[in-house]
Amino acid sequence: MKTFILSLMSLLLFFSATAQTADDIIAKHIDAIGGKDKLSQITSCVTEKNTEVMGNESTTKTTIVNGKGYRNEADFNGQQLVQTVTDKGGWAINPFGGSATPTALTPDEYKSSEDEIYLPDPLFNYAQHGAKVELAGQEKVGDINAYKLNYTNKDSAVSTFYIDPSTSYIIQVVRTGNVQGQETNITISYSDYKKTDFGVFVPYTVGIDMGQFNLKNTTTKVEFNKTVDPAVFDMPK
Repeated sequence: MKTFILSLMSLLLFFSATAQTADDIIAKHIDAIGGKDKLSQITSCVTEKNTEVMGNESTTKTTIVNGKGYRNEADFNGQQLVQTVTDKGGWAINPFGGSATPTALTPDEYKSSEDEIYLPDPLFNYAQHGAKVELAGQEKVGDINAYKLNYTNKDSAVSTFYIDPSTSYIIQVVRTGNVQGQETNITISYSDYKKTDFGVFVPYTVGIDMGQFNLKNTTTKVEFNKTVDPAVFDMPK
């Protein structure tokens, strides 16, 4: 009898887990980081970070206007790196990649990064952006048996989101990107979620593995709904 009950409980747990959909998991994620009503109030986000790369440190600033533009700028040993993406295109300055002057992103580079303009992350209101998400089961990320969501944006670029079932936070994203002219799998890890003054939770530690080198970003300041001059997204002539 005891064995039967245990088997029945295991079966019920199995069907409960498999009955979840991608939208169910995303809804829990949205609730965990602040809730739909609060997240819908976000118009912009400006983040300042300390960045460590191969033993070197720099400051990094990321500016996002929801649905309109994304700009990430860093200074490494006097060399300025900038990547900007808007709802219409993008450009970058990367002296380490051979582009010391502003250079337009290639179509493939733009497709893989165009969803950076969405706040708080691309999963929120994804269908309105023309994206699709499917649940691909669960997969280990370290010790966590994370939910695996395959996200396909409107231009068919695919990213894989991993969500911790216990917290509903995004803990990792894997996508294909261009690093120094080569197609590379980029793994982004998120941790140390904290509640901001605005009332939403964001990861204060972000690790980026590009294969050839790794970056670690530690957030020092987050400002939501700050007025942003749209000219910061314009490509210099």
